[in-house]
Amino acid sequence: MLWPADKGHRYNRGVRFTTVFFDLDDTLYPASSGLWPTLKERMTRYMVGRMRIPEADVPRLRESYFRQFGTTLRGLQANHVVDTEDYLAYVHDVRLSDYIHPDPVQQSVLAALPMRKLVFTNADANHARRVLGTLQIEEHFVDIIDVNRMEPYCKPSPEAFALAMKTAGEKDPAKCVMIDDLPHTTRAAREFGMHAILFGAPALAGHADAVCDDWNALPRLLNGSPG
Repeated sequence: MLWPADKGHRYNRGVRFTTVFFDLDDTLYPASSGLWPTLKERMTRYMVGRMRIPEADVPRLRESYFRQFGTTLRGLQANHVVDTEDYLAYVHDVRLSDYIHPDPVQQSVLAALPMRKLVFTNADANHARRVLGTLQIEEHFVDIIDVNRMEPYCKPSPEAFALAMKTAGEKDPAKCVMIDDLPHTTRAAREFGMHAILFGAPALAGHADAVCDDWNALPRLLNGSPG
């Protein structure tokens, strides 16, 4: 299903998109999979078990760090001593096949899209590669822009979007699309000048150019049609 996100949506009529940035978690696989809640629980377990942060403080800290820094990790780096490599390895140490599986429709759509496709994620590249491999879609992406390559930034900061464009070899944000499940990310992409598609979630006015919850509808959207 595909529909305008708000009355001021900007379909890309007459301008060919050349690059599409895809978020990873809860975008390239369904939010209903249960994987992302499992990863968030492992973040909490790391903070309590490895960093000795009182468990009662963790929900407040994680919310504060997410709002201020974009990710729990960036907040931990700014306010604590944290082994980044160990943190990322611990958080993502799950058997992905218990949660996510290849989707033939998704595979077909990605294979048919003529644009340059990159993963743009606040996770790390190792997790991204594992997800792409489990979904059997790694061949469709030319690069992965992860939290380590963005350091000290991450989505939704404008510096992260600038780095993504540089990595993709793009100079015009109007030729780029950001597909993400978080409204604050699609809103930031819009403000940066990109076309923004909110995937699998309802949008408030101004947060995205369109909303999509069906892989079959994505080609029409990227070709400039409202469906």
